[in-house]
Amino acid sequence: MGIMNLFGLLKKKSENEEITCKKCERTAKRSEFYKTDMVCPDCGTYLRMGAKERLSLVVDEGEFTEHFSELKSENILGFPEYDDKLEKSKKASGLDEGVICGVGKIGGNDCALFVMDSNFMMGSMGSVVGEKITRLFELATEEGLPVVGFTTSGGARMQEGIISLMQMAKVSGAAKRHSDAGGLYIAVLTDPTTGGVTASFAMQGDIIIAEPKALIGFAGQRVIEQTTGKKLPAGFQRAEFMLEHGFIDMIETRQRLKYTLSKLLAVHAKH
Repeated sequence: MGIMNLFGLLKKKSENEEITCKKCERTAKRSEFYKTDMVCPDCGTYLRMGAKERLSLVVDEGEFTEHFSELKSENILGFPEYDDKLEKSKKASGLDEGVICGVGKIGGNDCALFVMDSNFMMGSMGSVVGEKITRLFELATEEGLPVVGFTTSGGARMQEGIISLMQMAKVSGAAKRHSDAGGLYIAVLTDPTTGGVTASFAMQGDIIIAEPKALIGFAGQRVIEQTTGKKLPAGFQRAEFMLEHGFIDMIETRQRLKYTLSKLLAVHAKH
């Protein structure tokens, strides 16, 4: 389908926004990058995508219904400036929270989907992000649906303290119950997938796919080098390194991702 078929999810304002490739510094309107699925046509660098853009990339046109949109983060700990950061993230992402959850079709195959958004506080996992993904797994288990999840995250949301960290166990438990019930879970790791998300549900997929050169890991490379006193190899924590060492199952391009997901869903469909 491609990102150009947006079925009303994206606003014209975002299409006219100018963005720059961080590698080759090509600058163009976002709508121009849509033509190549947010991959730089000059150097092949994968530009980061918002949750709505990812939905437009893989979901059949008009076949997505959002769930749990009423859940929104609050400053439950009274953390300084957290309210301001939430408002800024809402404006930057066009979302009320850092993940979109719902039910849709990919290549005609029914599935439950969650898509995290790095524009909302770097995809950090707070209590509402965890609650929405947990409820999605529970819905999928109840209705016998496979789950396709797109992860992107800088880790736990520090403004929510231990409540944020608890989401790792909560989502992991829901994913395990879904698996025990015979449900399929396909995780798609995008740049970056780090911290507590990597340490929990991002790596629980029955099939784990990554985008080319996506950063995947728990602690940052500099922290690891300082802790171990060793120089890490080139490409460490990138998708290609992870595939070579067995941490993920495959790397797929954006142009082929919908096709691959639809085939996987069809092969594993319950009859």
